[in-house]
Amino acid sequence: MVTTVSFPGLGLEFELNRVAFSIGGFNVYWYGLLIGIGFMLAGTYALLNARKVGVDSDRLIDVVMVGLVCGVIGARLYYVIFDWETFQGDLSKIFDIRQGGLAIYGGILAGMAGGIIMAKIRKVRVRPAMDLAAAGFLIGQGIGRWGNFVNVEAFGSNTNSILGMTGPKVVGYLTQVKNSGVAWAQNIDPHMPVHPTFLYESVWCLTGFLIIALWLMRRRKYDGQVFLFYTAWYGLGRFFIEGLRTDSLMWGPVRVSQALALVAFVTATALLIWLGQKKKKLGEDFLPLYINTPEGQAVAAGTFYQKAPAPEIHTEQPAEQPEKPSEPKQPAAAPEEENRAE
Repeated sequence: MVTTVSFPGLGLEFELNRVAFSIGGFNVYWYGLLIGIGFMLAGTYALLNARKVGVDSDRLIDVVMVGLVCGVIGARLYYVIFDWETFQGDLSKIFDIRQGGLAIYGGILAGMAGGIIMAKIRKVRVRPAMDLAAAGFLIGQGIGRWGNFVNVEAFGSNTNSILGMTGPKVVGYLTQVKNSGVAWAQNIDPHMPVHPTFLYESVWCLTGFLIIALWLMRRRKYDGQVFLFYTAWYGLGRFFIEGLRTDSLMWGPVRVSQALALVAFVTATALLIWLGQKKKKLGEDFLPLYINTPEGQAVAAGTFYQKAPAPEIHTEQPAEQPEKPSEPKQPAAAPEEENRAE
């Protein structure tokens, strides 16, 4: 499980062990650990900023947890569906995600679906919550990609860049692909450095997060604007990065993730332009920020979900009859004097 990765142009070499640590003989892999750390940081950011957009942090925890579980399931199912040949001979492999094999698009789509359903159940406004989720996605993706580095996967084709990387696993994988007769791999030299596409995507995602956290979150014009920016930003970067990769999930001659990235970028950009123009034309009456409404302010203050105290029930008691004034007692009659002694 130990391998080496080198960056000749930088004069760097790393010895990598996929196992972070073991507990009672059970191996905990860096891949899963880094994804978990990414999710934790994403959740922390969302909870710290929830009330700034009119979302109750306690209820958001339920939304995040359901979205997390659905996201992991969706990411795995997406990967398995488009790489079914790897799993059809041994279905037990489907459940072993420690080895890698989580597709980000499946995770985003399933996580959003589960989160939206729980938001409806918990009476959390969806669009403000999606703005928080957008920043969280970029944190999780930016950190999680380093799990690909430890696994020595998600790299690209040959490059002369100073950032080019190589190593035994890189050479072995590219040699296997080239010998399989895949058309696009015939021009690849397995012994030459390749693009560290995991690094490109990590830097792209973390840069997007900084733009959101330091600038856009404070300048939102309407709820959902940050999420649309995330969709366009990630789609743009992923479109070009995916074109460099040598392990893309394919649908015939089409790179699935690259096609989805293009659709995401075009759709989100068009919506950003259209909604921005309408907002400029119609002003605050069009898609007002939820946090600026009385209800949003009540959520931020923590009073919106509080139950009103039950009204006190007053049981009318019959009016007490005033006591009848007692008649003054007549003084006792003086006893008749006894016959006087003669």
